[in-house]
Amino acid sequence: MNWGVLLFPGSNCADDCFHVIDKVLGQPVTYLWHKDTDLGDVDAIIIPGGFSYGDHLRPGAIAHLSPAMTSVKEFARNGGLVIGICNGFQILTESGMLPGSLLQNRGLKFLCNDQTLKVDNADTPFTSEYESGDVIVCPIAHNEGNYYAAPETIVEMEANGQILFRYCSPEGEVSDATNPNGSINNIAGIINKYGNVVGMMPHPERSSDKDLLLSEGKGVFVSMLKHLEAKLAKS
Repeated sequence: MNWGVLLFPGSNCADDCFHVIDKVLGQPVTYLWHKDTDLGDVDAIIIPGGFSYGDHLRPGAIAHLSPAMTSVKEFARNGGLVIGICNGFQILTESGMLPGSLLQNRGLKFLCNDQTLKVDNADTPFTSEYESGDVIVCPIAHNEGNYYAAPETIVEMEANGQILFRYCSPEGEVSDATNPNGSINNIAGIINKYGNVVGMMPHPERSSDKDLLLSEGKGVFVSMLKHLEAKLAKS
């Protein structure tokens, strides 16, 4: 399976994502530049974290206007798998590929720590390696990670199973006390209604290599790979 990692000026987590696909999963992966309109023969796209365009205006506001994003949208419309991590999540909401927006953290401080997450929906191409209710650890590192969407949108997303991950305690408790940034309903990661575009603020790529003593995020990428392999086998 061929993977692409999309680079913008200011992206600083792309190498981490590249490492996971290349060294941990052993899959072909290439960098895609923000000015590219030809994404090549990729089967999945990762939009990594970092401060694309220095977060000028607001995170993701300029990046979503890059030429490559037009091609990413077309790729997603054709059923391609896309995951945006941290700033990548912000870019996906700015582009309209995912609902809602990412606001400044409650407390107005940058957060950087290991964070426990509860898997809310394991029946997706991005979470099939987990069981619903599993608790995993993925680092967070963001200043604008406070997810918000209109109440009616949240009701629809909850009903559709579009919430993939929620911030929780190590025991799996989901409450305001276990919510690091103020995200509505403790939301840490979501999927679009078509089931092929995901955004999450925590960094699964920083929790995918046993040498880092964190490997529970690897399941996100393994889930994607197995979905792609199954799809190829059926074609």
